[in-house]
Amino acid sequence: MITPRFSCSQTEDTIIVSIYCPSVRAAEVDINVDETLVAVHVNPYFLRLNFSKPVLEDENSSAQYDPSSGTLTVTLTKENRGEVFEDLDLLAKLLAPRKTGQEPPSIEVLSSNVDDDLVAKAEALSIDRDEILEAAQNDWQLPQEVPSPLPPLNISQQVRYGFLDMYSGYLRHVTHTENEINELGDEAEECSNERRRARRVKHEDEKFDEEHYMADFMDDEYIQELIAWAHPYISGQTEVQYSEKENMTMLRLPRKEYLATDSQTHDLYLTLISLLFSYVYESRTSQCDPTPESAWTMGILTPAFTALDPPHSSHYTRGPQVFPADGLEEVLVPSYRRSLTFPLYRSFALAEKCREDVAGLLRKGKRMVIRCLLEMKDIFDHHEVYHIYSKIWLDDFCVWIQAEASDEILELLGMTLMKVKVDKCSIGWELEKIEKVAMQAFDRESDSDDEGLDEGSDRRPRK
Repeated sequence: MITPRFSCSQTEDTIIVSIYCPSVRAAEVDINVDETLVAVHVNPYFLRLNFSKPVLEDENSSAQYDPSSGTLTVTLTKENRGEVFEDLDLLAKLLAPRKTGQEPPSIEVLSSNVDDDLVAKAEALSIDRDEILEAAQNDWQLPQEVPSPLPPLNISQQVRYGFLDMYSGYLRHVTHTENEINELGDEAEECSNERRRARRVKHEDEKFDEEHYMADFMDDEYIQELIAWAHPYISGQTEVQYSEKENMTMLRLPRKEYLATDSQTHDLYLTLISLLFSYVYESRTSQCDPTPESAWTMGILTPAFTALDPPHSSHYTRGPQVFPADGLEEVLVPSYRRSLTFPLYRSFALAEKCREDVAGLLRKGKRMVIRCLLEMKDIFDHHEVYHIYSKIWLDDFCVWIQAEASDEILELLGMTLMKVKVDKCSIGWELEKIEKVAMQAFDRESDSDDEGLDEGSDRRPRK
């Protein structure tokens, strides 16, 4: 069956579904309505929509087919007139299957054959209740040890990665491709989470270039222009309206339902921060004009891509909606480190501006976040090597944001992120010391060349 192009709108009393299905027979249209679930079938098209509120098929409902435009217009009545149906523009969410409750497995004991001799021997090995009381009264120090935690159970030799650790095998032959952002090499399919993080940190430490950082710190005129540039998605106030291309991309997304735990949901929001950081760095440095290097830039800045190392909930305590500032700083540090190590412009001030951009996008809500992820996905999809990261991360993120993410949580996350203070000492490379040495060298050079300098040429970098 083919999923047709469609759009949804509403009036005060009705829901209107416009379906593009050219060259069909109107007499063969079959429509079924079951509370929030609406299924439309006309060979060879099939469309099943799951609305947020129930609808009815009554005398006010209708289905009209216009053969000239190939459009089938289905009008359904809202069960509760006047209700507002949310997210009618999030097509993937409407296509998501209805959630079904799962009952916990039950165990029924059919029979119990216990050897009486074994019971007697077990009771003989146990300490009598009176002996325990006597020991407590006489303060006998019985030997005790804290039990060691059980090692994590792993019944497979193959590790998993990607969105909710759902994928494996995509990097099995990674060394035979021109995948320049992969930092795990041949071990990509074997590294544990701890090993991935250790290798990422080691690689960053080895590649950090003090001279490059110092040069960008001292000669930062162009970087300051990048920082001053106004990102149109953040400075603009217009409502997000998806283009035909974006709608088609969302229609091609996989139809999935994610049963994530609270801890996993918390981690997904944290990973979203690192994805958006990479996106805003690239869009700010290219001023929203992608280049052939854009996929590499975003990939090398994203720990979940380059080292399969997304953020984890070290500060997770109470629920997916709790985001302490120190926890967000921990999430930002890898993105800051990578922005100071690999791309062309390596500036702490630029990284700070990217953090503010991420906060601004999050506060715009999930529709803006989806647009950014779709643009990121489009860049990766058109790269002959890096398209795998769209498959194992971005496709699922686009679906999950539409169906599961909360505008309230994104707003809270953005507000907290705006207040986060990332200290230079947390980066680990003595950035303040490097900057101080650079300033001292600049001052000494300026003192020795005072006679040859114009008044306006003695320029110190902005912090």
